[in-house]
Amino acid sequence: MRLKYVVLPVVVVLAVSVLASLAGPPADTGTIEGKVTYTGTPPKMKPIDMSKEPICAKEHNPPELAQNVVTGPGNALQDVVVYISAGEPPSPAPSQAVRYDQKGCMYIPHVLPMQVDQPLQIYTDDPFSHNIHPVPKLNPEWNKSQLPGSPPIQTKWSEAEFIQVKCNIHPWMHGYFAVLKTSRYAVTDNNGSFSLKGLPPDKYTVTSWQEQYGTQSQEVTLAAGETKTITFTYKVTPYLY
Repeated sequence: MRLKYVVLPVVVVLAVSVLASLAGPPADTGTIEGKVTYTGTPPKMKPIDMSKEPICAKEHNPPELAQNVVTGPGNALQDVVVYISAGEPPSPAPSQAVRYDQKGCMYIPHVLPMQVDQPLQIYTDDPFSHNIHPVPKLNPEWNKSQLPGSPPIQTKWSEAEFIQVKCNIHPWMHGYFAVLKTSRYAVTDNNGSFSLKGLPPDKYTVTSWQEQYGTQSQEVTLAAGETKTITFTYKVTPYLY
């Protein structure tokens, strides 16, 4: 009989935990959402020449376009990282790894956000070698080859920054790691939309980053259960720099 009294509280605790996880964020938390847009004439992205690697050239027909500036309907900007840059303590690093893929001579996703000290796994799905070369400014730089069928490269970054990634074998391959101190981040979709949910009431600084046009920041004061809508607007030019 004694065992029943031990097991029952454990079952109750597990049931409460499951219900809490299904319920979502607490009712008194809020959301900051919005869009990232542009004014001006964006640069016309050129088709990527993959003729050096015929397998990839065949896979991408018609050719993929360069991803320095990706636009969407209604003057939307895609692949912009939006995150809380001030107003909360740094988030502890999760143990779950984020995944970065090399597939068809492209980095997927083009921009990968993660937290400081979060495990990062870099995979290759291609039947030929790649050379992955992150170029950080605050973290140690490295350059590693990855053969077909190799296990993923395991790494992490100890300092927050935006890190360009390139491949020395396939010069058209490039992407970015967005290493952040916060778990509150999003990457804009084709409509330029983002949403940062589960925020306690407080005053926050929200920052957007785009690889070509840099950062913008706004201060947002959020009440309990409130949803605030903001817009970041970048002035673009028809040329890259």
